[in-house]
Amino acid sequence: MPKVRSSNIGYPRIGEKREWKKSLESYWANTTSQEELLASLKEIRLTNIQKQKDAGIDLIPVGDFSLYDHVLDTAVSFGLVPDRFEYNGGKVDLDTYFAVARGTDSAVASEMTKWYNTNYHYIVPEITQAPTTLVHNRVLELYNEAKAELDIETKPVILGPVSFVKLSKNQTGLSEKDLIRSFVPLYAELLKELEASHVAWVQVDEPFLNGEVTEADLDLLQEVYAQLDVAAPKVNLLLQTYFEAVDDYEAIVNLPVQGIGLDFVHDEGKSLQQVAKYGLPSGKILAAGIIDGRNIWKADLQEVKHIVDQLSVLVGEGQLILQPSCSLLHVPVTVSLEEELPEFLKAGISFADEKLEELVALADVANDVRDEEILEASAEAVRSLNESSSRNNEDVRALLEEIGDSVPTRAVEATERLRLQQEKYQFPLLPTTTIGSFPQTKEVRQKRLKWRKGELESAQYEQFIRDEIDKWIKIQEDLDIDVLVHGEFERTDMVEFFGEKLAGFQFTKFGWVQSYGSRCVKPPVIYGDVAFIEPMTVKETAYAQRQTNRPVKGMLTGPVTIFNWSFPRTDISEGQVVNQIALALRKEVEELEKEGINLIQVDEPAIREGLPLKKEKTEAYLKQSVEAFRLSTITVQPETQIHTHMCYSDFEAIIESIDALDADVISIETSRSHGELISAFEDFTYNKGIGLGVYDIHSPRVPAQEEIDRNISRALSVLDPTLFWINPDCGLKTRKEKETVEALRVMVAAAKQAREQLVTSPE
Repeated sequence: MPKVRSSNIGYPRIGEKREWKKSLESYWANTTSQEELLASLKEIRLTNIQKQKDAGIDLIPVGDFSLYDHVLDTAVSFGLVPDRFEYNGGKVDLDTYFAVARGTDSAVASEMTKWYNTNYHYIVPEITQAPTTLVHNRVLELYNEAKAELDIETKPVILGPVSFVKLSKNQTGLSEKDLIRSFVPLYAELLKELEASHVAWVQVDEPFLNGEVTEADLDLLQEVYAQLDVAAPKVNLLLQTYFEAVDDYEAIVNLPVQGIGLDFVHDEGKSLQQVAKYGLPSGKILAAGIIDGRNIWKADLQEVKHIVDQLSVLVGEGQLILQPSCSLLHVPVTVSLEEELPEFLKAGISFADEKLEELVALADVANDVRDEEILEASAEAVRSLNESSSRNNEDVRALLEEIGDSVPTRAVEATERLRLQQEKYQFPLLPTTTIGSFPQTKEVRQKRLKWRKGELESAQYEQFIRDEIDKWIKIQEDLDIDVLVHGEFERTDMVEFFGEKLAGFQFTKFGWVQSYGSRCVKPPVIYGDVAFIEPMTVKETAYAQRQTNRPVKGMLTGPVTIFNWSFPRTDISEGQVVNQIALALRKEVEELEKEGINLIQVDEPAIREGLPLKKEKTEAYLKQSVEAFRLSTITVQPETQIHTHMCYSDFEAIIESIDALDADVISIETSRSHGELISAFEDFTYNKGIGLGVYDIHSPRVPAQEEIDRNISRALSVLDPTLFWINPDCGLKTRKEKETVEALRVMVAAAKQAREQLVTSPE
């Protein structure tokens, strides 16, 4: 056995050119059969495994591949399907699996929310009773597939029982502890079946350990893993953590498992300090996450080798495994396809395949298989990027120094602003609006692609965009929506669009990552100092406003969201990068206002997802986020109404920071959480405009009016009706035109009915 081995925690599912996405959507559109779908996904899955083997990875994950989401995979393995999907037991069939994730005409989809502080979304399991059966051991099936098809020994990956329950909705009436205990026999059965097939290592992910962990949690972990160790003693369990350092190192490394996976990238040096101080139990494996699995920058391998050298001394020979800090699900597949990147930048970037190369190089050097010179190129690439003019813009640095440490504040307080705005716009009670985007049809995408390729003249493309705006302004007027949007037909993505027009950003051609389901995003790369160049949204928004007497919102993506949904540079602080973006957006806000656009929405859907896993870091992060948002919006006149939007999150913990944003109107996703967010406002007085999304746009179904009526009624039980807005959960870009119009028609009808009831109510 080598002194140091290499391992991977997880690999991107989507394929180099999103073949996975195309296969899924073709099946959902009924243009391919189930057999064709499964065959194409199998090919992607096996290709991923073979690539990792060819790269030289010793421990290759299996079970990390999913048809939609790995948390949903775990749920259906135990037959956990909500009753509304009429599941009758046994292995969950493919269409039921997709129905839980996407909904049907008669059943709403399960809730979807962020995977810790990442931009990946998982389907939240609904557990109504303690599980009794392992209905499908999918990781065993996938392990056997890799062995039979490729003759490759793999490492099954499962989501651990404690994290799984904590990520779920417990609707059983059992305590969390007792519900976790009910899963142990089923996990034991799963491991026994793996043991019978001579599986050597199983990676058990328990990411909750990198957050706030109680003594009771640690006691329960000890109990759970002691039972699993007894159940399958010949299987080596690697307890995997990621995204942060663990606080309870001593307790965790002494759990009855054979290996512990720790993050040595996002730990602020804490993991190495813990190993140095407390050591590692004899014979136990340390899987050290030394290559960043969440960002795309090449590591300075000479610096990383210093950590490897220290760990090699601190743990016994053969006890060290090198791996990414987390699953590579969060980064694109390969840089090799990026032929248009500037060479100095391409040399400094590392996607999934390149990260595996980095790991193998470090392991080879540690095992004296290769000379240390192989590490020098990475150090030079990092140095060259840091010294480039793009990262040393003196004008941007001067602007940052100018704002100093003062907290940006609008000149007029919120209540007075809302009075002035209502006086100006005369909004009806319960005004209706949408979040921003309208369906991007195949024709819209094709026209944009042709224009980008030079196959369509700019004048023709601009006329096409204006025609789309005209069409949807009329649709909105016919639907009698109160505040309109131009539809964002010129935009590929709500972050990419702005990044393309700001200095300091670069875009890839195939740098896609999974966000939710088949939805993939291509995060911009923030590689240099960010600066405003010229107006970005004014032309289309001003055109739309000229076509109607109703107000049209200007639509921008906020600084924190642009940061969180990009691959940001790491050579300067997060706060500095976010404030650079905020200052650039402020200029765009001012340009919109100059053109008479006096409702401006600065979306911040990603504030909650960036929340640190450690409570002690939360206050600083939220303060930074609030100040950046304010920095981008404070210069407008009191009559200019600032909107913002957030989605997919448990907001109770940050309700005060939402208030502190000082936006005039905020819209928040709430339909998939069935109105649970509303409880946050029962104990918090919110004196600004607010719209709690009244229907779920991520499902293709058109909501019944009764569903929207219930959501409105529940909201009005705790919110001031004079402050309440009615809107969908999120943008409508991914929906079809017909379903969008019908859903909005139902929404407006529900709003008018609620408005009439409020006007005629004796109260």
